Parts: sequence; structure tokens; C-alpha cells
Amino acid sequence: MRQIEAHRITELVEQLCIEACCVIARDIETSFIRYRETERSPLGKQVFTTLIENASIAREERDPLCQDTGMTVVFVTMGQEIHVTGGFIEEAINKGVRQGYVKGYLRKSVVEDPFNRVNTGDNSPAVIHYEMVPGDTFRVTVAPKGFGSENKSALRMLTPSEGVEGVKRFVIDTVAAAGASACPPVIVGVGIGGTMERAAYLAKKALLRPVGTINEDEELISLEAELLEKINKLGIGPAGLGGSTTALAVHVITQATHIAGLPVAVNIGCHATRHASGAL
Repeated sequence: MRQIEAHRITELVEQLCIEACCVIARDIETSFIRYRETERSPLGKQVFTTLIENASIAREERDPLCQDTGMTVVFVTMGQEIHVTGGFIEEAINKGVRQGYVKGYLRKSVVEDPFNRVNTGDNSPAVIHYEMVPGDTFRVTVAPKGFGSENKSALRMLTPSEGVEGVKRFVIDTVAAAGASACPPVIVGVGIGGTMERAAYLAKKALLRPVGTINEDEELISLEAELLEKINKLGIGPAGLGGSTTALAVHVITQATHIAGLPVAVNIGCHATRHASGAL
């Protein structure tokens, strides 16, 4: 049994909150450079140049990439041989969020109640997902989610008879409806299967896969490629100003589901799709 003190989790989450908001992932920044070369619209090319410059300034000056520093989503991968000491893991994570958003001068965007709308003042509580695994691994990914893109995400309970064609239509229609509001070029996370809430989780988790990587499920490689091609033919373009690059990538995760169902969730990530990971 490996022990991890709660204060170390707090320190890690604090660090990751600032890093995720200020330092764009290298795979995404690299995709800006690659797509700038293939973008057909001169204005779209200019948008990519601006995104690259913004990422560089944010990284060097430790300024947020975007004014909406999001609701903090935390993915915890925790081995069954880990024992957290000196505090409750959830309290440690939320303390790290509070400290990170204050220390990093990040906008606090969380309200304590969906109806009363009183700001908590420190961006807590976070949305936390736990995945238990064998061994003594402890890894945390912080993924601040702005609501320009979150508000344009969607879930639908398709019937099994609608099949893969129904899934394609739903994904493409969702991105088309999002238009410029999701801050394109977007990354599209698609979760298929499980139950309603599981599909939504899978879609959000799919956003964390590095842009440019190949799906581990060979059957999904062609589906992702087809969806990306059709989405980029929508013409929404960078910043919604028109062009041939509406999405940087489409990432799909599937899971077992019920004989009577075909849950599909689409979680749209903005051009930055911010996240940062660390381990203890």
C-alpha cells in the first residue's frame, strides 16, 4: 500500500489549474501550425496565426489563454493500492482548485446553485471523475471547461435501428448548430454506449486524447476520419469566419450498452480544449 498525503494532491491540483489555463497542449498548438498550411481561407489562416501568437504569449507570461477559465473538471486515475492520508481526497482536490484560481488570477465562474446564481468566489467545487485501476498509480488531469463550447454540447438517446448513420447525423448536426459559438476550430468528443450519463462522460474523456493520434479501436478510425471530413465541409471555419477547418479532430469512445438503446453524447471542446496532467 502506497501512501499519498492529501496536501500533495492539493499542491498538484493547484499547479495543474494554472498550467491548464495558461499553457496550451503541444499537440493542439502543433495542429494549429499544420492546419494553417492547409486552410483555404486567407482569413482562416490569419485566425490560426493569431491563435498561435496568443498561445505563445499566454505560455510565456502565464496569462490565461481565454477570459473564460472554465468550470474545473478533474479526472483522477487511482490505483487500488493507494491510500490517501491526512485528509479527504475530494476536499484536497477542491482546495487545490481554490488556491490555483486565486494564485493564478483566474476568473471564478462557478455559482453555488443553478437558480440562485451566487458565485462561490473561488471556482470550487470541481466536477471530479474517478477511475480505479490496479496497482499504485495516481494521476490527475485538470480540464477547465468553458461554457461557450459546453453549452453547445448535446446528448441523444437514439434507437438501435438508427445505427451508425444516425450517430453520424447527430454529431454533424450538433457541430453545425454550434457554429461560431463553440470557438472553432473545435475538437469533437463523441461517447457512444453505456447509459445516458456514461455516454456524456465518455464524450468528455475523449477530448483528452492528443490531436493527431489514432484511435486504439481500429473499427473507429474510419468513422472519426469520415466525421472530421464532413464537419470540415460545413464551412464554419476558424473563429466561425468561414474556411475549410471547422474541427481539428474527432475522437470517439464506445462502450457496451443495453439491447434497447444507443446513447450518443457530443462534447465540443473549443480550439484550446485546455487540460494538464500530473502524477504523484
